[in-house]
Amino acid sequence: MPPQLLPSSAAAFSARAAPNIVLSTKVDPFLTSTLKRVARRRPLNSVAQHFRCLTEILSGPSAIWTLCTLFLQRAPQEELVKDANPLVEAVFNYQMVAVEAYVVHVDMVSQNEVAFKLTPETIESLIEYHKDIHSVDAKNGTFHWSEKEAQLKKLHENFVQAVNKFVYRTNSMVLEGLEEDGAGELLCGRSEEVKHAIMGLFLPLLPPPPRPVDVVRPTPVLPSSTGAEHWWHPALPSACSTGQDSWKYAPSEPLFTSADSGAGMWANMDLSDFQLPSEMMAEMSPSSTYSDPYSATPSPPQFYSLPATSAPVSSMPLPSTLVQQQQCAPSFAFDGLGGFSWDDYSNFVPMQTMQYAL
Repeated sequence: MPPQLLPSSAAAFSARAAPNIVLSTKVDPFLTSTLKRVARRRPLNSVAQHFRCLTEILSGPSAIWTLCTLFLQRAPQEELVKDANPLVEAVFNYQMVAVEAYVVHVDMVSQNEVAFKLTPETIESLIEYHKDIHSVDAKNGTFHWSEKEAQLKKLHENFVQAVNKFVYRTNSMVLEGLEEDGAGELLCGRSEEVKHAIMGLFLPLLPPPPRPVDVVRPTPVLPSSTGAEHWWHPALPSACSTGQDSWKYAPSEPLFTSADSGAGMWANMDLSDFQLPSEMMAEMSPSSTYSDPYSATPSPPQFYSLPATSAPVSSMPLPSTLVQQQQCAPSFAFDGLGGFSWDDYSNFVPMQTMQYAL
């Protein structure tokens, strides 16, 4: 899309000048008929004649277009007349302001548009209404804060700049509303577009946003640990642990002094010479419907124990424990342990509970 350029007369605070008109090599029929209606004695046989006639008509002092009419208040909201008859209120409290403008640009080639700029009288009327009525209502309708006056002054200054820069652009067909003296009115509902555009310049006075409030949350109260270190573990009966570890049996020779050596003995155990009696082999045959699994080590106790608070104690299972749990315990031997056999468990001397150093 090519850039939309306007003449210097369309800039803010610029004086009125002759409009900038650009016509095509072939004049549109509607423009010819319009010029013949407003200038009956002018010859219109070429593009140059159309250009001179349109320039003279739009440059005249009476070539003022009425874009729309605004229905505005006469006084601030607090000073309006209160009456039961709405017609009386409308007559005394409101006024009609005509928004007038003049043509500054006509482009019949690229943009096919016409640009209008507000007259100085219309600009002055809108500025006066904004200062005396709109600003007062905006001030009374908001709460007080420290920078309210400065923001209100800035709001009015921005409106002055915006209303002086206001330029209304529309299609070139708007020239059909041209009159003999160069004046005219907008057709086809374009007045509503101008009314919405003008009223959009009256911005409200926005108060500052509320400051965030720091919410002070109370510190959560944690339960004090006045009891034992692990107070959440349930207390277990002492008989569960004392019945198992009351006596320990250990061979007189050799004597293991570390938990690692005892663990290594079980890890290096050779089960190649593990022998089972013929009765147990018959029970484990496929013809049997049910057989109990055999384990050389006692099953772990079915209860919870307190977490260890000291160094772990490594101990060996006792042969007497195996004999008590398994009534038909087999007789087997282990190689590499110097002829050690469970049948010689009577050679072991009962000892008090021993703790092996780690």
